[in-house]
Amino acid sequence: MDKKLLLLGLLRNGSMHGYQLNEFIESTLATCVQIKRPTAYYVLNKMKADGWVHETQQQEGNRPPRHVYGITSAGEAAFQELLRQNLAEYTSAQFSGDVGLAFLDELPAVEGLALLQKRRDALQAHLTATQSIPPHPGSLQLTIEHQIRHLTAELIWLDEVMAQISLDSGV
Repeated sequence: MDKKLLLLGLLRNGSMHGYQLNEFIESTLATCVQIKRPTAYYVLNKMKADGWVHETQQQEGNRPPRHVYGITSAGEAAFQELLRQNLAEYTSAQFSGDVGLAFLDELPAVEGLALLQKRRDALQAHLTATQSIPPHPGSLQLTIEHQIRHLTAELIWLDEVMAQISLDSGV
């Protein structure tokens, strides 16, 4: 649902070829959403089969033709329905890294702290990258701000965990 909503929402601003869609996602939303190029094309083709998007070909010089996608009226109706569903639902966040945390006490404290420091460094880099995204008009900025808040909270929590491990182990 989210991938369809994302692509339909972007196409509401105007027709785009697949590369443009992927470039926008990678340059603006990569820290907030995950959609690989092959997945995006798969979803676009599925939505085309459903009548939600139309596809035309555009030729520029000697380059291979580009597939340009646009939203249909059925796609607009689907977008409106998906948007309302998405905004009304709560989805519990699950963190794959929590599995390792469940067994952290199986490692020596020094090693566990070193591994958590690597996690912290990666988290900080991700937060810095997200904070460097230029501001966007309207509600698109909310997605970026939500990600920044989440990453900041995760960083604070991880610092607290590491401090507690250091305190408990005397490291």
